[in-house]
Amino acid sequence: MIHPDTCLTYISAEVGMGVFATKRIPKGTITWTHDRLDRRFTPKQLSELGPLFAETMETYSYRDRRGDYVFCWDNARFVNHSFNANCLTTAYDFEIAIRDIEVGEELTDDYGYLNIDEPFEPLQEAGSERRVVYPDDLLKFHAEWDALLEPAFEDITRVDQPLRSLIKDSLWEQIEEIVQGKTKMASILSCYYDRTRELE
Repeated sequence: MIHPDTCLTYISAEVGMGVFATKRIPKGTITWTHDRLDRRFTPKQLSELGPLFAETMETYSYRDRRGDYVFCWDNARFVNHSFNANCLTTAYDFEIAIRDIEVGEELTDDYGYLNIDEPFEPLQEAGSERRVVYPDDLLKFHAEWDALLEPAFEDITRVDQPLRSLIKDSLWEQIEEIVQGKTKMASILSCYYDRTRELE
């Protein structure tokens, strides 16, 4: 489920829709979490859906660490890519804001951690030397992303969390231990899907 203080807005014919903040979202806020309405499909289940659904699933789903395709039921599926994303996923099935997101600002992800099936070249943007998103970007950039996540993680228990009710208490206890320095944050690398499994 996407953060409630967001709305879907048309950007352009080239980009399509995007998700924008309707209120200020502070660093450390959970901006999305997997919920019970999100659907997971194994590769076999996806192939059984047939070609009518292939393009939709290719556009609006991502692959989790097991290689399953996750289709978000709400506006989360319209969050666009940026090489300078203001939201990052975590090892805990939720995403957080890695910096303050102001009213009217678009929420963005780096698709490099979504285990995409094929490389793609997004619109060019200033401030990044990257030009192409690759299926193995998690292997290349996990340390860089962890370094962005760690300071944001420190604020998770200090800011308002409208999606807190969707986080299991056992997981929230883990988060509190991370914030208190009792345990280390798990690396975003744990989200990586190793495609060599498909060849076994």
